[in-house]
Amino acid sequence: MVYFWVGIAGSFGAILRYLLGVSLFTNSSFPYATLIINLIGSFLLAWLTTHFFKKLSVSPVIATAIGTGFVGSFTTFSTLSIETVTMFQAGNTLLAVLYVLISAFGGLLMSRLGFSVKKEDQQS
Repeated sequence: MVYFWVGIAGSFGAILRYLLGVSLFTNSSFPYATLIINLIGSFLLAWLTTHFFKKLSVSPVIATAIGTGFVGSFTTFSTLSIETVTMFQAGNTLLAVLYVLISAFGGLLMSRLGFSVKKEDQQS
């Protein structure tokens, strides 16, 4: 049954990613949409798994559906890879390197922020 819920949640994550992707910065030479989506996803997964799911005692099936299905299909490493290669091929080496660095370190920073939200809530 978990596969069903992962699939349902995944379809919603993919649809949301697509809608945001076509709505944000569509005429830009830099892939802002994918960057923003991946940074949001990094924060969201960390926050959901360390705070939200535990606070509400979410069942493991629902947590897997949301974490793996929704957030997993909302974020996209493959698009980041294709966009990076495309920038390299177009001669935008500096932008490509900047994109990878911001994606990697920004994702780690956003995950850290997602983890730290729990600590701040417990202190209040």
